[in-house]
Parts: sequence; structure tokens; C-alpha cells
Amino acid sequence: MTGTQASERPAVTKTATVDVVVPVHNEERALRGCVGVLKTYLDERFPFQWTITIVDNASTDGTLQIADELADAIDQVRVLHLDEKGRGRALRTAWQWSDADVVAYMDVDLSTGLDALLPLVAPLINGHSDISIGSRLAPGARTIRGPKREMISRCYNAIIRLSHGAKFSDAQCGFKAARTDVIRPLLEHVKDDNWFFDTELLLLAEHNGLRVHEVPVDWVEDIDTRVRIGSTALEDIRGLIRVARAKAGGAAKVTDLPRRPDPKPSHPDAVVSRRDTGLVWQLLSFGAIGALSTAVTLLLYAMFRSAMDPLVANLLALIITTMLNTEANRRFTFLGARGPRGRVHLQGLIVFGLYYAFTSAALLVLNAMVAEPTRFLELVVLLSASLLGTAGRFVLLRGWVFKQGKGDV
Repeated sequence: MTGTQASERPAVTKTATVDVVVPVHNEERALRGCVGVLKTYLDERFPFQWTITIVDNASTDGTLQIADELADAIDQVRVLHLDEKGRGRALRTAWQWSDADVVAYMDVDLSTGLDALLPLVAPLINGHSDISIGSRLAPGARTIRGPKREMISRCYNAIIRLSHGAKFSDAQCGFKAARTDVIRPLLEHVKDDNWFFDTELLLLAEHNGLRVHEVPVDWVEDIDTRVRIGSTALEDIRGLIRVARAKAGGAAKVTDLPRRPDPKPSHPDAVVSRRDTGLVWQLLSFGAIGALSTAVTLLLYAMFRSAMDPLVANLLALIITTMLNTEANRRFTFLGARGPRGRVHLQGLIVFGLYYAFTSAALLVLNAMVAEPTRFLELVVLLSASLLGTAGRFVLLRGWVFKQGKGDV
């Protein structure tokens, strides 16, 4: 089979269940051996029908010629040619073009042991999971790589978990698979065309309630890797910020995905929580909303204070801003957290009552200690009490009102 332009669809009937995509760029030395080893494994040990799709990613050496030769010699090998580089672009194009039930990919260097391929795709074939990933950091994985890459990988995945609340352990292992009917709607929302593609795909998958399965893998570092760690790390950080903004603004929601039914609570008042934004994002979002709310509270207090006593002015200002603050935190800070309306609102009122009591007590103490405090001093004391009260409010909202229990998803 000769090279096919990316805009064309395969004009063949469906013959494969699993399509293994191998993206390549200037890999004329490694490609023939990789495909040979992969074909032998699939022939001898893989129980499903399969194809191998080589995606030539704007190679300038003899890679495309070798790929075409392999496609001519092996019926189950197909070739796509792209005029632009980018691993994400290659995977998106190949997965959208594929006619298989399950699409997978692996790096051409075969750093990941092929024994993990069957455990990778089996949960997708039987419908248990939507996306499956190899993990070098999961329990049972065996990894051989230098200390520098080990540290960078662990730090990067820790940042993902802290900033987004991700549950997967290894975002960038080049060994993943997905159900085709699930991945295609998701691909339209993945913006990155390079190395951040994997991370963005997984973050969007979890955000939209897809089930991600992890497989511990054996992995040996390719010392001839061409990944530029410094520039890639900066791109990844920018990508994490962009995805967080998309989540907060609602752009990360995919409406046309196949949906799994929610688990039925064992009790009618049970809470289902999908808080996937992570502690760091929650702190940043809550802090920004809290700062704005505090400024509005002080402004309203200054307006009301001229016509009423300090406690009443504080109460009215807090009631107005708390309503806006709670709604903003529901939308942006604790994304997806939900529970019985009566319980959540009651707990929210209790938290507000504690916050009001604390800030009011600060004003009472000030007036007891200073006979006629100036308006500026009142505002300073109220600001200090508001900051402390806001910290306590975050702890109560996260740990009590929107607490994620053991049985939550």
C-alpha cells in the first residue's frame, strides 16, 4: 500500500479491530526493525485483528520510502504522510482516519515492552474503559532511564496532579490506546499538535467523565531521543494553564461523547463529587474570587456604614457578596461537585454564619478596645478578619461542603 495523503479516507472495508499507529520523523534506521518486531508480536501473541499505520511526519530522509516498501510487503501495514511535523498532529490525523474499533500508538523506538499491549487494549475491547495508557510510574512498572529524565518526569506528573487533580500517574508515556467512538469527539477539542497532546487528551478525558485505565509497563530509555526537554517543559506548563482556563470557562466540556451512566448512590442523600481541578487550581481560583469578594464587601460596607451601625452594615455586605461568591466557587473552583441541594445550602449557610460571626467579633473587639475607632481602622480590622475568615471558609468548603468521600467518582 503506498503513501496516502492525510485528507483521504481509506477506501477499504473494515478488516481490523485494533489499529497500532507508529508516528515517525526521520527514522529510516529504526523503522524497518520496529515494524518487524511489532508484526512478529502481533502475529504470534495478539488475539485480535490488527493493522499497523505508519504516520510519516514530514520526514526529510528515506523514512517514507521505507514505510511504503513495508506497506507493499505486508498487507496489514498502511502509511499516512503529513507535510507538517508534530506528534499530536500525527496521532489526531491517524486516529480520525482509522477504521478500527480501537486505536493505539507506540513510539518507533519500542521503549515500552510489547507484553503490555494486550493488557492495554483488552479493557477497551470489552468496554470496561474508554482510554488506556501505559505508565512508567504505576506500581509494578519497571523503568530504566537516567536520573535527570526520571526527576523531570516525576515532577511534571506531580504538577499535573496538583494543578488539575489528575488521577493518572504518567501523562507522556508513548504507549496509549482508546476506543475510536470515544476518542474522535474528544480530538476536536485537543488544541496541541506536539508533545503536550497526550496530557491535554487525558485531562479532557477525565474532565468529561471518561474512564482511563492504567497499565504498568517495562520501559527502557532511548538515549537517542530528540525531545528538547527545556522547551518542551515550557510548552507543557503553558498548556496546563490553557487547559485550566478552558475548564473554568466551560470550553473543555464535550457534549457529543458516549456517556456512561452515573453510579447509583446507595442512599438518596449521597453526594456524587467529580472535583477534578486539583488543590493548586482550587487555591488560585478561590483566592481570586475571594479577593474580588473582599473588595466588594469593603466597598459595600463603606456605603452602608454611613446609614447604619457596623454590624448591620457588615451583615448586609456579606449577604450580597456571599451569594455571588458561592456561585462563582461552584462554577470555577469546585468543578463538578454536587450533592443534595438542601444539605449543600444548609452547610453553606453554616459556613457563612461562622464567617460572619468571626468578622463581627473582630469589629466588636475593636470597638471595645478603641472608644471611637476611625473608619479607616475599622476597614483595616475588617480586612484582616476577612482574610483569616476566607482561609477558614476554603477549608470548610473543600473538606466539608464539597468533601469527596471514598465512594465518590
